[in-house]
Amino acid sequence: MADIKEPSSQVPSLDRDCTTLSRHVLQQLQSFGPDAQDLSAIMNRIALAAKLISRRLSRAGLLEGVLGFTGEVNVQGESVKKMDVYANEVFISVFKQSGLVCRLASEEMDKPYYIPENCPIGRYTLLYDPIDGSSNLDINLNLGSIFAIRQQEGNDEDGEALDLLQNGRKQIAAGYVLYGPSTMLVYSIGKGVHSFTLDPSLGEFILSSENITTPTHGSIYSVNEGNFWQWDESIRDYIRYVHRHEGYTARYGGALVGDFHRILFQGGVFLYPGTLKKPEGKLRLLYETAPLAFLMEQAGGRASTGTQDILDVVPDKIHARSPLIIGSTEDVAMVESFIHERAREEALKAQPSAVR
Repeated sequence: MADIKEPSSQVPSLDRDCTTLSRHVLQQLQSFGPDAQDLSAIMNRIALAAKLISRRLSRAGLLEGVLGFTGEVNVQGESVKKMDVYANEVFISVFKQSGLVCRLASEEMDKPYYIPENCPIGRYTLLYDPIDGSSNLDINLNLGSIFAIRQQEGNDEDGEALDLLQNGRKQIAAGYVLYGPSTMLVYSIGKGVHSFTLDPSLGEFILSSENITTPTHGSIYSVNEGNFWQWDESIRDYIRYVHRHEGYTARYGGALVGDFHRILFQGGVFLYPGTLKKPEGKLRLLYETAPLAFLMEQAGGRASTGTQDILDVVPDKIHARSPLIIGSTEDVAMVESFIHERAREEALKAQPSAVR
């Protein structure tokens, strides 16, 4: 049988003037000064880590010792997968001799990882979740990495990283990498949200979408409804509402980055509320909810705990957790309205009958 070839006229070609990630950062900052050069270089290192992790994931099912658990438990009390360890070590490796950051903090490490030789000149901290969606690892579904960059404040001689215990508005950049049919990197330095797609033939992340704007309303709600009876009644009220009204579609993939990516582009709302036993929720504030909140606000959306904007939450420890309601402004406001209404009803019940 003769080979079937796609007509050359239908084969898409890249623009000759491709905008790479590092070039885009410099254009965003409209500067070639030291700070701009530093941020561009940091983004380049994050991109390198993403390429290494993406390559490993693409061959994970063919290599021994890549999938499965290590048998250890991390600081979060979660079983550690081999890919979690690899991805965490990749981030450390690409920054260790960069001279760019003084410390790294991730969910896989109890305390920040210091790079003393970088500290005199590396004025930044990188916070990251090396592999988000580990439950998808062994079944070849979407995964991601999340990151945030903060300015280092103080000498931090005691190693406690107390300057990180500030709200998310202290972030100077944030983003994520989505490992899917193609590898994408999405970032913001406070000047809009932009996405890049890895071109394997060039080995470069190329600009694919600029100034992404989240719709003010979307039809998608994304939440693990298996936790329905563990939520506060207000969240159950919201879920009952979308069940009874037309125009809503449930989409949940079990990986925060993948679910967030859909909401960012198509609108709607993603929820990971706390439970009655754990009202603080499961997601980590510094390297999961705050970075994504930074991106969503830059795209015109909102991120809330249900009672407070995520970016205003001040953590009390490095691995602090927070509930997350994130997405289109109208959809986040609707979820909050159920929370506020339930709180109002509870307040009225608590009042003496004479006062009512």
